[in-house]
Amino acid sequence: MQPQMCIVLATRNAGKTEEIRALLSGFPVAIKNLDDFGPIPPIEEDGATFDENAYKKASLTARYLGVPALADDSGLLVEALNGAPGVFSARYAGPEATDPQRCERLLSELDGHENRTAAFECVLSLAVPTGPALTYEGRCEGVIARAPSGTHGFGYDPIFYYPPLNKTFAEMNMEEKGRVSHRGKALQELRAEFDKVLIWLRQHMPRGEPIGCMGGATQA
Repeated sequence: MQPQMCIVLATRNAGKTEEIRALLSGFPVAIKNLDDFGPIPPIEEDGATFDENAYKKASLTARYLGVPALADDSGLLVEALNGAPGVFSARYAGPEATDPQRCERLLSELDGHENRTAAFECVLSLAVPTGPALTYEGRCEGVIARAPSGTHGFGYDPIFYYPPLNKTFAEMNMEEKGRVSHRGKALQELRAEFDKVLIWLRQHMPRGEPIGCMGGATQA
């Protein structure tokens, strides 16, 4: 039986971690996030694109911890706001804002706008400590609801309405959201070729570097 490989998610977001663990279940990997390790230097998300931010987070995290790292950068692009909040989605209402405060800020910005077309975009970057990375992308189109609805998910999920299912992301269960969301689509691409990805990871890990998990308890 092939030994488990540790992949660390370059996030402390419990919602993202839960989604990614569910979508990569069944493979010989142990998925951890930054809370399973000691402190590492903060990584500033100063890229102009989701791709730049995802790669920076993945590559630096892999270098700091010595294991493959998976990072995503994603955000909400609202047509009436010329693509905002975009790469600033997580900081749109200030660096310490809560998810409800971000939703409230966005709804206030759209007050009076009839055009509520929006899309979520996601870029995944899977990097090894030496720098090479694989990239996957996903996009989901929808509209911004007039008010929050639903209790699942995180971020802007309560106000992102997906017409084909007649639900906001926050009204979907994890399986539904995983099928249609931007992150779900990117992860489905990753999952579809994950056997090849595992071979690629083993080929690109530095010689002598452990591929198993280090630190706290493993979780598949």
